[in-house]
This record gives sequence, structure tokens and C-alpha cells, in this order.
Amino acid sequence: MSPRRVTLADVAKAAGVSRPTASLVLSGRGRELRISQDVEQRVLRTAEELQYRPNIVSRGLRTGTTRTIGFVSDTVATSRLAGDMIKGALEAARERGFMLFIGETEGDAELERLLLQAMHDRQVDGLILASMFTRTIKVPPSITASPAVLLNALPSQPTRLPSVLPDEVEAGRRAARVLLDAGHRDDIYLIGAGPALRDVPPESVAAVERLIGIREAFAEAGVEAAGARPCPDWQQDLGLAATRDLLESARPRALICFNDRIAMGAYQALDDAGLDVPGDVSVVSFDDHPIASWIRPKLTTVALPHYELGRKAVDVLFTEIGRDHATADRRGEVHRVPMPVRDRESIAPPSA
Repeated sequence: MSPRRVTLADVAKAAGVSRPTASLVLSGRGRELRISQDVEQRVLRTAEELQYRPNIVSRGLRTGTTRTIGFVSDTVATSRLAGDMIKGALEAARERGFMLFIGETEGDAELERLLLQAMHDRQVDGLILASMFTRTIKVPPSITASPAVLLNALPSQPTRLPSVLPDEVEAGRRAARVLLDAGHRDDIYLIGAGPALRDVPPESVAAVERLIGIREAFAEAGVEAAGARPCPDWQQDLGLAATRDLLESARPRALICFNDRIAMGAYQALDDAGLDVPGDVSVVSFDDHPIASWIRPKLTTVALPHYELGRKAVDVLFTEIGRDHATADRRGEVHRVPMPVRDRESIAPPSA
């Protein structure tokens, strides 16, 4: 049998004071209500000896807050990369004296419904609904029962919920500018998506936005991509096959790969063709997956700011918690988190 929880009444009895007196001391209001220092110290000492902990649920009923946040995701918790979103959210919540309750749905809509219901049953002060990769989702109606934020997700229908996303459009611009700043103007090819906005993997918000940014930066410089090889999924084998196909008919001077796994496949295809990175072909990519710093030469990439996304989601959620939702009539704001460039060794000026 587990030990019985020490109650406020136990502390009051052991200290020889009334329950209201013990409550006032432990809530920090003893001096305010002129409870003597001797009594105050006796109650505090007794509480420490008995290892008393306040009942958070009961206190939440009195104060209207449980100092908890619910974090419901698809596969973020078990993803090595996106797990940093949870780390960022945890630290931002802890700095405010809040705890994070974490649940994972593995993409199961019914499990998502049950997890959200469990979070509401525990009277969390707010909710974060997160996705491992940026996508459009159908917002579950129950989530609006408390302040909430979408993380790495956009709503498929208009909603008042704010969203926190990586700034993929600016990331596309930055990837293109890395090549432009190195002097590249000709024979730049895209691997993974493009050249048209419709040439992207299904449901990939990141692909569309990265492509928009790349095209904008090129247009500003009076440059056009020489061509593209879209991939149905962004994995190494498809990056390898797409780059091999490109090399059968073209001699690129630079590649923009739409993620680091594709870039890894591109490296292999270039090596098989006897081409050197970056001497013959410069390569820039996205995500800052661990393989970006493992492969040789180390890959220049535009990093997904997972940790900063988690922190930003908590910041936005606290704004929502403090907002008057009874009178709020607005569409949810979209908050973009910058994606920094990780300059490494895969970019060089175009060879003669």
C-alpha cells in the first residue's frame, strides 16, 4: 500500500495550530495577517519534517490555475530532431513555474481526441498541438475549450488559434542567397521540388514555401534555376536517383537540395560521377540534420529551429492565456521563427 499523502490538516495538528493558520503561513500570508514569527517558523518546520506538498488540484480549483500546460503531438516526442521542440517548450514553461504534460498520438485521430480530453480533465491552463513536420491539419473542435496554440501546423479551416511555424519562405531566400553570394548565376538546379509550385510532395507546406523563397531571391538577382528534379518523398535514395537522372543530361554547377537527406543522396551521385563537392558542384540544403555535419565535406544548410519553435509556442500560449477570449473575434495569427544558415564546407565559387 502506498503511503498516505500528508495533508494540510496533518501539518496543523502536528504544529499545534488551526488549519486556517497553517494555510495562511504556507501560502506566504502569515506576516500579512500578523501571525507571530514563532508560530510561522513552527508551521514551516513541521511542513518540512512531514514532507508536506500542497494539493495542486485543490489549489487550482481555488485560484483558477493549475500551472500546467498540455503538449499533444503526433510523433514529436519520439523524433530525435523534433524532440528539441519539447525541450524548448519545457524550459520556457519551467521558467514560468509551469509543468508540461506530454502526450503523443502517432497520428491516431481517436487517440488525439482522448488525449485532449484527458488534458482538459486535468484542467491544464493551455494546450499546444504540435506536428513533427510543417503541415495543414484539421483542428479538433475540443481544443478551443482552453487557450491553445498550433505548433508546426496550419489550420485547414479558419480558426482563432495562433500558429507557430519556421520561416520557410525566408529560409528559401537564404539558401538561394548563399549560392548567389558565392558568385553562382548559371546551372543551378533544384533537387526535391520544383520548378513549379505544384511540383512538390503531397501536403508539404515546407516544400511550397521554400520554393517560393528560392524563386523570389533568384528573381531579385535576375537569375533563374536551370531546372529541377522533384522527389515524391525526401529520402536519401530518392535524392540519389534524382541527381543521377539530372547528371545524365546536365552538368550542374550548384544544387539546392530540399532537405539534408536528399543532399546526402546527391553527394553519392556526384561522387559516383567523379564530381567534387564543392570544387565542381556547390550544394546547399535545409534542416540541419546531424548528417549535415557528419558527411564530408560538411554540408551548408538552413537549420530548422526546433528548440526556438518550442519556446515560441509557450510564449504565444501565455499571451493567449492572458487574452479575453469572450470578446476575441479574430483569425489566428501566424508567428514565424527564423531559420539560420549553418555555413560549412559545401559552397565554393563556380569553377571556370
